Amino acid sequence: MNAASREYGRVGARPPAAAAQGKQKQKGPRLMVRTRKTNPRPPPAARRWMVSAVSALLLAAPPLVTAAGYEEINVTDGGRITGKVSFTGPLPDDAVEKIAINKNPDVCGQGYREVVWVDVKDGALRGTFVFLHKIKKGKAWGMPEGGKYTILQEGCRFRPWCQVVKQGDIHLLHNDEGVQHNINMVELIGVERRRAVERPMINRNQPQPGEAIEVVKTVRSPFISMNCEVHNFMFGFMMAPKHPYAVVVGDDGSFAIDNIPPGQYTVKAWHPRLGVKKIKLEIAAAGGEVKADFEFTKL
Repeated sequence: MNAASREYGRVGARPPAAAAQGKQKQKGPRLMVRTRKTNPRPPPAARRWMVSAVSALLLAAPPLVTAAGYEEINVTDGGRITGKVSFTGPLPDDAVEKIAINKNPDVCGQGYREVVWVDVKDGALRGTFVFLHKIKKGKAWGMPEGGKYTILQEGCRFRPWCQVVKQGDIHLLHNDEGVQHNINMVELIGVERRRAVERPMINRNQPQPGEAIEVVKTVRSPFISMNCEVHNFMFGFMMAPKHPYAVVVGDDGSFAIDNIPPGQYTVKAWHPRLGVKKIKLEIAAAGGEVKADFEFTKL
């Protein structure tokens, strides 16, 4: 059993298909009756008034609301949250796991792959996501680097190890010649209760190098784990929130979330192995900056 299966339980198998339905009783032909329109066409002046009224309604329509219920508005002189995510004390015993490379060693490497589950450098806890919890309205999503969200499979690694994506199309790039990959992506439900289960999302076989497009759509949780079903040492993580106020910390553990409308918020930090921490704060005035530092320890 690999580390990922120890960390999270799997959702049960899909229910069996429903029993075949009985034959439907055929219905007789339906009688088609044509009726003459009784409402005359309105005169030209009335039609012009109707067009003007519809145009006024469209102009007065509310701002764009995404399918997930997040409202995109024009944020002018928004506030900012900055901080750092750190780790103190001894590392967990399984912070680094050595997994034997038993397939495609010419591409994946020889010997063992060190999977760093808890990556700490100079006190900074790398590989952590920081995000606003349940913000209802704010800035629009920006364009991702390169114009599209991607998962690169190269050297038998997922690159990047963790990233924030918008729900929708994601491009699976396979760059390993002569290697088969099979990306398995699951939604992690119950992360904050430390009793996460997996909901299957994407399972895509890529026997040869190339590009495939899948759709990322979560149901109950923005937290996503992925692994390769062919290589048991390939892992990665994503967040797919309803809003764009989520980031991955830098190599020094620092982060910044910009263009936040004034208000009271809960900002959270999620580390895939160490769980979730939260801080409540207020951005009192437009253009203000608030600090939020998170500190994790061994569970």
